[in-house]
Amino acid sequence: MSGATRSPEEQTFRLVLEYDGRDFEGWQIQAGERVARTIQGVLIEAVESVTGYSARVRGAGRTDAGVHAFGQVASVRVVTAMSAKALARALNGRLPADLAVRESDLVPLGWDALREAQRKHYRYQIWNGVRRSPLRVDRFTWQRDPLCVERMREASLCFIGTHDFAAMGAAGSSVKTTIRTVNDLQITGKTGGEILIDVVGEGFLRHMVRNLAGTLLEIGRGRWEIPRAAEILASLDRGQAGPTAPARGLALISVQDHWIPPVANAAEVVSGGSSVDESSPVG
Repeated sequence: MSGATRSPEEQTFRLVLEYDGRDFEGWQIQAGERVARTIQGVLIEAVESVTGYSARVRGAGRTDAGVHAFGQVASVRVVTAMSAKALARALNGRLPADLAVRESDLVPLGWDALREAQRKHYRYQIWNGVRRSPLRVDRFTWQRDPLCVERMREASLCFIGTHDFAAMGAAGSSVKTTIRTVNDLQITGKTGGEILIDVVGEGFLRHMVRNLAGTLLEIGRGRWEIPRAAEILASLDRGQAGPTAPARGLALISVQDHWIPPVANAAEVVSGGSSVDESSPVG
């Protein structure tokens, strides 16, 4: 019937999110008397506000406090008559300035962002200039000591592949296994400028990328020799690795999952692209 209003029904949407992590206490809603501002919590509030129904929201990765994202993926299950495009538009009108929906797709009802995630791409950003950079202060870690990028690259090779990354996890973290796979690790940039550490993996321990970055910074400064990286990895001892690099330098760039938007649903995409991370945040 022409002009008929569509009835609300339970639907699941795949959202790609961008956020500035500075004022968030991580991705996941936290239990306790004090209400923490989290990405998941703010998103749930927005979804429920625009739909009028309770929502279930799951993220592909649980970024830690202060960590940013350009391409976090979330699944949102909620009763609504909205299309994916309409939901994205409504959410972006309701969400705060530091959180936005970049893409939205309608997916099968049982689709779950955490279970469907295959690989995640994190980037750690370092500003190696002699003077501080106000425009980089919230996205980069400032390291004024000259860093040798070639030393960092050579040392990083030992981290590629499947290893026990116990030495690179958060101290005291409880997980079923500390074995993880790093598919790729690239370091680009130059001494005295921007240096980027790009890490792609199937899953990460809490603080793993930041501990990798902290260890590579020690080698780049010349405080440790290149073989020290492999020795630390083999030690399985968090106390042997470098300090945890600050959260502000880390961003989740993208998540690779099984979803391929059907051609018929291409108009529903709003453009601005089984996980082992279920037990702990990453960052």
